[in-house]
Formats: sequence, structure tokens, C-alpha cells
Amino acid sequence: MADNQEAPAANAPDSTVKEEPKASADSTNEPGKVVEEMAESPPPQQTPPPAEEECNEIIIVNEHTTELDLNHGRIGKIENLEPLKNLERLYLRWNLIKKIEGLSTLSTLVELELYDNQIVIMENLDGLVNLEMLDLSFNRIKEITGLDKLLKLKKLFLSSNKITEIKNVNHLPELELLELGDNRLREIKNLEGLKTLKQLYLGKNKISKIQNLEELTELEVLVLQSNRITQIENLDELRNLEQLYISENGISVIENLGNQMKLTTLDLAVNRITVIENVRHMADLEELWLNDNQITDWSSIDYLKNNTKIATIYLERNPLAADPAYRRKLKLTLPSLQQIDATLCR
Repeated sequence: MADNQEAPAANAPDSTVKEEPKASADSTNEPGKVVEEMAESPPPQQTPPPAEEECNEIIIVNEHTTELDLNHGRIGKIENLEPLKNLERLYLRWNLIKKIEGLSTLSTLVELELYDNQIVIMENLDGLVNLEMLDLSFNRIKEITGLDKLLKLKKLFLSSNKITEIKNVNHLPELELLELGDNRLREIKNLEGLKTLKQLYLGKNKISKIQNLEELTELEVLVLQSNRITQIENLDELRNLEQLYISENGISVIENLGNQMKLTTLDLAVNRITVIENVRHMADLEELWLNDNQITDWSSIDYLKNNTKIATIYLERNPLAADPAYRRKLKLTLPSLQQIDATLCR
């Protein structure tokens, strides 16, 4: 077809002008006859639109790259990564991946993120011998497996899965952070040997007792909020603890924290505490969260006078907070305060 020649409009019914049938002289007074003639003429046949073809985006990657970000790409399968011999960081968040595969040649990988996919089994990780960070949060994993060869792993994120038991992690000699929040754990166990662990996140599970933490002597952050704990106990060996979060449990007494001299943050919000006690020895305490408890007596605030570094205190929704002079009294008693509840002090 010549460049200037117009395409025929035969298959474009929307652009075709349809002529009305003309009535004969005999049908002038019989409009029904005209309608009948129109009905007998079938409408022009339309050409169906072409079926949409599935298009897979082709991603060109320099084979010498050290970092590859494939977040939010609707990727369903890990593949074609073999040429990337120098890859150190691979990010595959928010995709549709169901199986860990195609990674065996990536021995240089240091960070791997598979956050928010559809993975059920932890597998095919043996080749990642230099991996230091693995994030498999927000998947469908029921069991911790496949970590036998990852001896350089420092950070392991497994939050928001369906894990029912802590296991197969105490052989990791360099592990510093373990995140198992929002799973189905009922017991703290199998953490022996994690001498380097500094941060342990076990919030939003079904744990009823603090236990089996004796060997975690380097632990600095312990998160146990939103569980079923009724007593603070078995923390004697955690002398390096700096942050302790046990909000949203069933605790009624602040106790058994005599060895926690380095605490800077203590979160006991949303419990059943009536008296502030057993924290006077915490000389470095800066943040004390006790909102949504049952503290009624101002003598609990007087007790905190020796904690001269307290900068933030949360006491809202305690009976004591109903006092009209609540904020003024707190500030007069604890002059180091910079924030009361969610409001900065002036």
C-alpha cells in the first residue's frame, strides 16, 4: 500500500454513515412497513478487537553490577541470574515468588530480601555462603529450615509468617539479629549458642513465659510485646540489656530486673501495673512507658526522682492521669522530662 493511500473503512462500522431506508409511495401512510424493512437488513458485522498478548518486561542488567533492585515487579520466578558473578545485594520485595530457586551461583551475595512474597519453604540457600542478611518476612513459611551453610549470617528476618517453633538457628555463630515477630510461637527455646545475638524480636506471638535466654549474654534489645506473659523473670544473665519491650501482656508487678543496670528504655504499657517500683537502680533510664495501666498514687512518681535521666514518660490512661494538674506535677517532680505522653514539654 502506498504511503499516502488511505486504508478502506469497510471494517470500521463506527465511521460508516448508515442511510435510512426510503418509504415507497404505497407506504406513505404505513409507517410499520418501513420498520419491517429495516428489521430485515442485518447490521454490519464488526471485526473483533485483537486479543491482548501477554508481555513480560525484559530487564537488562550489567553483568558486573553489585546491587539489583527488583522490588514490586510482579515477578513469579527467580531465574536468569547466573551471569551476575559480582552481585552482593538482591532485593525482590513485593513480588509473586513461590519458591526460592535460581540462586546457587550467587556465592558473592551478602544481602537477600524476599519480603512479602508467597514462599512456603526455606530451601536452596546452601550456595549463599557469604550471606549476612536474609529477609523472608511476610511469606507463608511454617518451619525454619535451609540455614545449615549460612554461617556468616548476621541478620535473619522471619516476621509475619506461620512459624510455630524456634529451631535450626543456634548453629549460626555470627547471628546478631533474629526477628520472629507475628508468628505462632508458644515457647522461647533452642537459642543456646547464640553468643553474638544482640537483638531478639518475639512480639505478637503466644508466648506465656520468659525463659531459655541465659546464654544470650550480649543481648541489648528484647521485644516481647503482645504475648501472654504474666511475670518478668529469668533475665538475670542479660546484663547488657538496653531496651526491654513487654507491653500488651498481663504483668502486674515490676520485678526481677535487678541486673538490668544499662536499661535506657523500659516499655510496660498496657499491662496491670499499679505501682512503679524496682527501677531506681537504672541510672541510664531515659524512656519509661507505662500508659494504660492502673497506677493511682503519686508516690510512684516520687519514687522516680533518683532516675535523673528520664526524658520521656507515658502515663496516659492511668487513674493518676485524670488529675487536672497531671502534667504540671510530673514536670515539677521530674525536671529532666522532655516529653509527657505524646506531647513535648515546654
